[in-house]
Amino acid sequence: MKWEDNRRSSNVEDRRDETQNFGSRTSGGSILSLLPLIRTLLGTKIGRIILIIGVLLYFVFGINPLSLIDGGVSTQTNQTKVVNKQIDDRQAEFVSVVLAQTEDIWREVLRKNGLSYSDAKLVLFRGAVNSGCGFASSQVGPFYCPLDKKVYLDLSFFDELARKYKAPGEFAQAYVVAHEIGHHVQNLLGTLNKVEKAKNSLSKNEQNVLQVKVELQADCYSGIWAYYSKKMFGSIEEGDLEAGLRAASAIGDDTLQKQSQGYVVPDSFTHGSSQQRMEALKKGFYSGDLKTCAIN
Repeated sequence: MKWEDNRRSSNVEDRRDETQNFGSRTSGGSILSLLPLIRTLLGTKIGRIILIIGVLLYFVFGINPLSLIDGGVSTQTNQTKVVNKQIDDRQAEFVSVVLAQTEDIWREVLRKNGLSYSDAKLVLFRGAVNSGCGFASSQVGPFYCPLDKKVYLDLSFFDELARKYKAPGEFAQAYVVAHEIGHHVQNLLGTLNKVEKAKNSLSKNEQNVLQVKVELQADCYSGIWAYYSKKMFGSIEEGDLEAGLRAASAIGDDTLQKQSQGYVVPDSFTHGSSQQRMEALKKGFYSGDLKTCAIN
């Protein structure tokens, strides 16, 4: 992809240097609130042993004892170690450019359809994050929260995309961002709200079928981004679409289920099969038309 000379978005919140724990943020206030307990522990032999263990956990092993006190949900600080800060910062810059493209593209696409677009925020984090939809770890992957209209992304997912899912390359990374912004578009158009209301009267299997349609539409919307990225910015190069299709195939429900359990359970699909995801991406890419992505 060609992107270095393009505009950077001002809607990126960089929280990569923050340490997040499930249920609380490490802070001076949290420590002060524990002073009475610390004084009590100092008064007994067992208490002093517990404090020594706590100090060793924090300074030697990198485990935050506060997280254990907060309910034992997390046994370590959830800050991802950056192997190469220069590469990490370049990826953050790349994400900012892709986000800026989605802003310009969706503003134009929705204008053509008599609609208006408002920008989403994109939060970069490491390990875990506090979102409008609650606390989440990087293990859930990139996600969009409709309550605060923000996309959350741990850049380590890009490494996982390349190593675990065999889908390297900048277009594959951009596809992920564009997919999550696709959910933002769905939120603006009222699609997500309608789907959530519809799910109330459906069985679990029927809910999954509807959720698959939502995810495939977001894939189709990411294809629309790619269509206009090529047309408006000249960013898409030969081989980029194929890289995106490899990524879509790698994270299809059937492929993931085969890898994890050795067999496929279609009724449990929530994002669509590899073939469905590739077809949705291609549909948006070759048409560039919002209407072709309509949920049937």
